[in-house]
Amino acid sequence: MNTTASESSKPRRSRRKHTAEFKAQAVAACRHAGVSIAAIAMANGVNANLLRRWVIDADHLPDARPASNVTTAASAPSFLSVPLSAAVATPDIRIELRRGTTSISVTWPTSAAADCAAWMRELLR
Repeated sequence: MNTTASESSKPRRSRRKHTAEFKAQAVAACRHAGVSIAAIAMANGVNANLLRRWVIDADHLPDARPASNVTTAASAPSFLSVPLSAAVATPDIRIELRRGTTSISVTWPTSAAADCAAWMRELLR
């Protein structure tokens, strides 16, 4: 019995091709502090391992890291003083949730961080 005729009637999944602009935007989103690559991958509909490879590849590009930002141990200062303003406002907690094309931003006062944590636990159940 030959089953090749029935197997060929199923359409094969083709490999998706992503534009350089899409890759650059996804990699740039991964550069923000406190952002997980897995979350960015899920939001953009790509595999986390693929996005991690894009980030690694972007790090190895000569244009990704300008030579002026490279410091050696001999040229790096041992202490760098940074002036601080007298009144430092406590920033609000900002949470951004993305799923597909839907994006929700929530701003929560830092003084109510415990309430924010309880809300997040309830939301993620």
